[in-house]
Amino acid sequence: MGKKGKKLKNEDSIAVNLVSRQKLDEFTADEKIKFILKEVQNGKVLVLEHGLTALEQSDLIEKTMKEIKQDTFIGIEMEGYGEEKPSFFKKILGVIQKPRMTVIGPAHLLKTINKDNNMIETKIIPGKGG
Repeated sequence: MGKKGKKLKNEDSIAVNLVSRQKLDEFTADEKIKFILKEVQNGKVLVLEHGLTALEQSDLIEKTMKEIKQDTFIGIEMEGYGEEKPSFFKKILGVIQKPRMTVIGPAHLLKTINKDNNMIETKIIPGKGG
């Protein structure tokens, strides 16, 4: 329900997709970036269970810059956690650390308010023109 008991219309709502690690593991690195970019261009906010590596993040930013159209798509907002620092034993055993959660959305809808080691606080701004 919106302010003062008014129902939101579909055009006022914003889809937030929680994307599992298993779904992301089905994709090659390039397919993953294309999937994310397509979803964000369609106005969706994504929360990735396992985030993007630094290389994937830079690839996503590069591809986003090529797709920017001032009247329809102005870019992305992205916040996440990098790989956790591996423990001494994980280093010895060669365990590869996966990046932690990442939140990605259209730049005109998603704003990061605060981030610490345990929580990313974002604000979704419906009705703001893109």
